[in-house]
Amino acid sequence: MPSPTSNRGSLLRWLGVAPFLLFVGFFLILPSLYIVVGAFRAPDGSFTFDNILGLNTRTIRNAYWVSIRVSFWSALLGCLIGFAMSAAVVLGGLPKAMRSPMLTFSGVASNFAGVPLAFAFIATIGPAGLITLWLRTEFGINLRAYGFNLFSTTGLIITYLFFQIPLMILIITPALDGLKREWREAASVLGATGFQYWRMVALPILFPSILGTFALLFANSFGAVATAFALAGPQLNIAPILLFSQIRGDVLGSPGLGYALAFGMIVITGAANALYIWLRARSERWLR
Repeated sequence: MPSPTSNRGSLLRWLGVAPFLLFVGFFLILPSLYIVVGAFRAPDGSFTFDNILGLNTRTIRNAYWVSIRVSFWSALLGCLIGFAMSAAVVLGGLPKAMRSPMLTFSGVASNFAGVPLAFAFIATIGPAGLITLWLRTEFGINLRAYGFNLFSTTGLIITYLFFQIPLMILIITPALDGLKREWREAASVLGATGFQYWRMVALPILFPSILGTFALLFANSFGAVATAFALAGPQLNIAPILLFSQIRGDVLGSPGLGYALAFGMIVITGAANALYIWLRARSERWLR
């Protein structure tokens, strides 16, 4: 029979995690359920698929497609660049003193978004940005003449990399630390080159972590709205901005269609996060 002391200890542990459970319940689960119900509800309160079928319009399809394209490229480039930077510090023989500043900066930069990030990029590489004017006056290079426009999908991808690369570094660094030295030594004893070791041992072990992080970065980019809206406003036709405009001004003309638009975003980001969780659990079995 459990003693009163153990019961009090168990109660205190649950009280400690109660704020987290309340936060998740009130600000994540309940709003998500409300959106799901609203996506299948007609104005008279009855069940309907008309809201979901209403997503099949040119504007909404294009918004989803642009969002998927931006998320894919920002996640792919973030994974490639972040992996290279992390591998250079962890395995590349660079001074260990660089590791702590890189991880500290990554922890800050991965959460730096919204209006401050948009302003920083506008002030740096915008039409009248510091680097833009410097290249034009010192080297005669006009970025606009080369087709670069910060207020476009390409500019949005470049801006998103500011927090995508650090997020990749934070997640992949522990996975790189988990590569055992014995695996490399065994590969060398068997006559494998460095390239063969990476191709046949290291990358297959790291692949679930890399692919899972790619899924997480995809979801992170797909759901971002503050940075995109502050950078270019409604002229960028992506799903988060379309939903934001619907919330502010009912642009779509139908609350149910707005719920359906949000429901579609939940499905895409939820699938990406579920893939990340599954792949991360799979990779941790090798890296323990």
